[in-house]
Amino acid sequence: MAKSEKIPLRVLLAVIATGLMSFCGVIVETSMNISFPTLMKEFNVNTSTVQWMTTIYLLIVAIIVPLSSFFKKNFKTKTLFLFANLFFICGVIVDSIAPAFPILLLGRIIQGLGTGIALPLMFNIILENVPESKIGLMMGIGTLITAIAPAIGPTFGGLVVNTWGWRYIFVILLPILIISFILGVKNIQQKSQIQHTKFDSLSLLSLILTFSGLIFGFSNMNKLNLLIISAFLIGIIGLLSFIIRSSKIPDPIINLKVLKNHKFSNHVLSFFIFQIISLGFAFILPNYIQLVNQSSATIAGLAVFPAGVVGAILAPLGGKILDELGARKPILFGVTCADISLIIFAIFSLHLTNNMIIWTYTLYMFGMGLAVGNIMTNGLKCLSDQNQADGNAILTTLQQFAGATGTSIVAAIIAQSQTNTHLTIATSTAIGTQHAFIVLVTLGLINLIIMFKATK
Repeated sequence: MAKSEKIPLRVLLAVIATGLMSFCGVIVETSMNISFPTLMKEFNVNTSTVQWMTTIYLLIVAIIVPLSSFFKKNFKTKTLFLFANLFFICGVIVDSIAPAFPILLLGRIIQGLGTGIALPLMFNIILENVPESKIGLMMGIGTLITAIAPAIGPTFGGLVVNTWGWRYIFVILLPILIISFILGVKNIQQKSQIQHTKFDSLSLLSLILTFSGLIFGFSNMNKLNLLIISAFLIGIIGLLSFIIRSSKIPDPIINLKVLKNHKFSNHVLSFFIFQIISLGFAFILPNYIQLVNQSSATIAGLAVFPAGVVGAILAPLGGKILDELGARKPILFGVTCADISLIIFAIFSLHLTNNMIIWTYTLYMFGMGLAVGNIMTNGLKCLSDQNQADGNAILTTLQQFAGATGTSIVAAIIAQSQTNTHLTIATSTAIGTQHAFIVLVTLGLINLIIMFKATK
């Protein structure tokens, strides 16, 4: 296909419409973490209760995203977009006026429904409508939206909470969602034919058990007891049931046979590891800046902002490099930069200044911007056109699950260190952070080995 082939304006605007909605979904997830202390005081709830703001949202998104392949085959793209956008707008309105904590959770559930439909929709539109010679660039822009938002989220949340109050996190998203709605209604077009496949309720039940068990288990991993162990067991049973059920029916919710493509499955594993590391960062750095360096939430948010900007610039640039030179060079260079950043953090994590955090995290986001979108793009290129919706569903599902996994792993490691009553909270947090970074370095090096082999 000719390199000069242009992306139609309507396709570009359709991607922007779904991208704005996806951006709102990811940024509200990470920005709310900053507001937890405020919510605990206002609604008189403890830490484990307020954590449900994130847990319930992740759970709903993780259950809905795997259904995206089924939705794509059975419903018009514009219909899915309208439902996603209206769900999100309703959820934002509910949360902006919520008088009690349960109502706040209800709003998060409704938002989760919207985000769960929206996230895969953006990539499906790109894969279906963008010329092959521009796929890398547009997938990079799509990844920019979902991968950079966690870096910008704490900045946005910190500034809004300290300036206007936590409710404005939701209020500010409303005009963005309305713009998204208008762009989508005018520009989203149907390209693929509608198929009518049978929906399998048992597969959905298995997914609910899988993600309810695993996300609840990971979210409470720092206080391991019989209930948490039971949750993990339920999640594992649900996952095994889903795999067995999918192999026995003609029209599974997700065609898991695509994972038999080893090149694709290696890209999936790498993508999952990258997301675990990135969401771990989103937890570690704001907490370190506040608890160890004794800086405000606003400073914590601003400190990670430059890295978010660098990552935002590098994501589409990395995709353009893939279009021109292939996947291997940008992916391996990006993963290497990210690993160097992790090693620096692990070595100096007992004595990190805010400036050091800014520069080292910027290096990480530089690497991530180059690599993550290209890992997703190159992985999906390993599949046939008819299997790309299933591949996209798998990648987007794991992205959400990685959010719970990455945050929970590092939170549990740091919390364990903080139980040492002989140390100050600053010292114990710094030690726990070092241990967490050692785990992330290990994952990063495994990721480099995987991609070195998978991109040959």
